[in-house]
Amino acid sequence: MIYRFRIILDNDTEDDIFRDIEITKNSTLEDFHKSIFNSFGFNNNEIASFYLSDNEWAQGEEISLFNFGDENEKKKLMSKTSIDEVVTIENNKLIYIYDFLNMWTFLIELIEIAEEVNEVSYPNIIFSKGDMPEKAPERKFESDKDEIVDDEDFENYNEEQDYY
Repeated sequence: MIYRFRIILDNDTEDDIFRDIEITKNSTLEDFHKSIFNSFGFNNNEIASFYLSDNEWAQGEEISLFNFGDENEKKKLMSKTSIDEVVTIENNKLIYIYDFLNMWTFLIELIEIAEEVNEVSYPNIIFSKGDMPEKAPERKFESDKDEIVDDEDFENYNEEQDYY
């Protein structure tokens, strides 16, 4: 079986930027990670993570490329997690973040489960739309007061704190 995913750059522009990728269900998330950064033209020099998500795109459990935490802490790693362990028809959404300094954020949704085709090599990019921007779109952060705070305001807020 193969899973067909749509991977969409999460941006606030009018331009849709996405890739449709087919990958075998028992491939690891690390394999999926490689197909995503290759399809969007990244060079694999940065750290990335997948996050489980619900229908409202709330960020859930992290599945990371490397374990940076306590060795005793049981974190899921991409290399040890197959796609079919975390993605089902019911739980069909993931968030993928590449390069934590620039926060390239992608919304991933399972669009179909199908039979493998013998002549096709997987992972397989089946559709590509849009060109990647030069830099990552600015992220909007929500505060406790349900107000939107952009990156610059957030940085200024931290700098203006009076700690005395």
